[in-house]
Amino acid sequence: MADEFLFPARVRYLEVDAQNVVFNMWYLGYFDEASYEYFGYRGVAYHDLIASGTDIQLVHSDLDYRSSVRWRDPLVVAVTTGKVGNTSFQLDFQARVGDRLACEARNVYVTVDTEQYAKKPVPDDFRAALLA
Repeated sequence: MADEFLFPARVRYLEVDAQNVVFNMWYLGYFDEASYEYFGYRGVAYHDLIASGTDIQLVHSDLDYRSSVRWRDPLVVAVTTGKVGNTSFQLDFQARVGDRLACEARNVYVTVDTEQYAKKPVPDDFRAALLA
């Protein structure tokens, strides 16, 4: 992945299921947390986005599981920007333990106003930060 942001995720005991691996739903949590850190890495803190009248909503996720992650594995989430449209954008994720790919995903988000939560165009400064 080009210009990826690496987010170290902590695998907690409560996230491991009876098979002794991270339960699948937790990956969305890891990706959600990594996305907000990614925005800051790109120069737009999430609280500043909200203060400007823009919020984001997740509208679609595709996940492909490749290998298992266990409690205390050194999990890292790599994040990059995918396509940026008029009112939506994509983030691509890879959850890795060392060189081993555990899960990859693409999330699609829409930008909404903070009052009515209606779709709105991706703000120019946010678009520029995502595409930098």
